[in-house]
Amino acid sequence: MIELLTSPEAWAALLTLTALEIVLGIDNVIFLSVIVSRVPQAQAKRARQIGLALALVFRILLLSLLVWMIGLTQAVLTLGGMAFSWRDIILIGGGLFLIAKATHEIHTEVEARDDDNEAAPKASAFFWVIVQIIVIDLVFSLDSIITAIGMAQDLAIMIAAVIIACLIMYVSSGPVARFVAEHPTTKMLALAFLVLIGVALVADGFKFHIPRGYIYFAIAFSALVEFFNVLAKRNRKNAVN
Repeated sequence: MIELLTSPEAWAALLTLTALEIVLGIDNVIFLSVIVSRVPQAQAKRARQIGLALALVFRILLLSLLVWMIGLTQAVLTLGGMAFSWRDIILIGGGLFLIAKATHEIHTEVEARDDDNEAAPKASAFFWVIVQIIVIDLVFSLDSIITAIGMAQDLAIMIAAVIIACLIMYVSSGPVARFVAEHPTTKMLALAFLVLIGVALVADGFKFHIPRGYIYFAIAFSALVEFFNVLAKRNRKNAVN
């Protein structure tokens, strides 16, 4: 352990892996921000805390099962001449879940329902939000940990990078969630991102890798346009007042 603290290579690996984990965690934060908007404000914070705590627990547990994780890339099913591992199956399932969930949320936003219909499901909404967070945390954790295994050789470095990334996710999730909740157009944009991320996960499961740089550039560009849109609306509102 002392050798790791004094090794430049270990510190370089930690910084690189932490940056990658933060980038991979963006998807998780977007999903959390959208999903917690379906519950009351008091429960939203608790749901975020539970979701991020589970994300950290899942990542550390999966890291502790390195041998099993490596085995996940071994083919367990062959269809039409294409071999699928458990990792592929989980990514496909998680991607389809994201696409279905985001599409449902877009439909809910577009088809504006009256207040009575909105209030009815809120008693059990918190439970279902937690269930959905658990499912998607498992999917994102798998992608994150397989990246960690490929990037670093020492378990301590991997765990440290995951913990740092989860702490940053925790700090950023609150402001992101509030911003999404306060700006309906931003929420619609976030849902569109979830569809895009879901498609990328399904593509990965079918061995067609979409470079994440393209996806994150599209997200960053759209977010910048939306930022100027929100700023313009605020300036117009101030001018009227």
